[in-house]
Amino acid sequence: MPDLDMIISPALAARHAFFGRAGGASSGVYAGLNCGRGSGDQASAVTVNRARVAEAMAVPGLAGVHQVHSADVVTLTGLPETAPRADAMVTATPGLALSILTADCQPVLFADAEAAVIGAAHAGWRGALAGILENTIEAMEALGADRSRILAVIGPTISQAAYEVGPEFLDEIRADDEEALRFFANGEGDRMLFDLPGYGLWRLRRAGVSAEWTGHCTYADAGRFYSYRRATHEGAPDYGRLISAIRL
Repeated sequence: MPDLDMIISPALAARHAFFGRAGGASSGVYAGLNCGRGSGDQASAVTVNRARVAEAMAVPGLAGVHQVHSADVVTLTGLPETAPRADAMVTATPGLALSILTADCQPVLFADAEAAVIGAAHAGWRGALAGILENTIEAMEALGADRSRILAVIGPTISQAAYEVGPEFLDEIRADDEEALRFFANGEGDRMLFDLPGYGLWRLRRAGVSAEWTGHCTYADAGRFYSYRRATHEGAPDYGRLISAIRL
């Protein structure tokens, strides 16, 4: 199997990886390890890529959700026949790999090693604002986890320097909590720069869990990561999706 780019955090005491785009079978704008079935990539290439990720995680298949930028979490005990519409999953089932797709949004992996409970969340700004991170923690607690023991790691995501937003965006975040204004910096004109991973870390830590970011920006490193915003700025017809996975 080709060498895959696997970013691993020593903080998570569960088998996991945030995968870069290296080592995949896709070509063109998807070149590399595109794992998004919803992309316009060849289905056969995506199938090969996902199989390589499953092999790296030592599982027969990957559990996932049909991501819709919601605050909905599902509890899984096995591979679902059809991906449920949600943006996070939790499980206490050994050998079940939870996977999340991203291309600038935050992939967040969670683990309570003592309780043997894990979670995985897709947290763009809208999902984070709606409470997807806090809901994932609560779903883990329902399986026996304790938030004081939960560790959460945010993987490659768009950094503040590359995330320009408008005043309506700022107003929506501010309406939820004035303290979140700290995650905005001045841009050009009426534009602002939003610190998505900083916002995610703040919400996670405020919820009582230990959290960190791997420090990788999807927009800034085209050779290593896919980025929806970079593809848009370049006028590309589509973009690949990165995958992150965790298992007990």
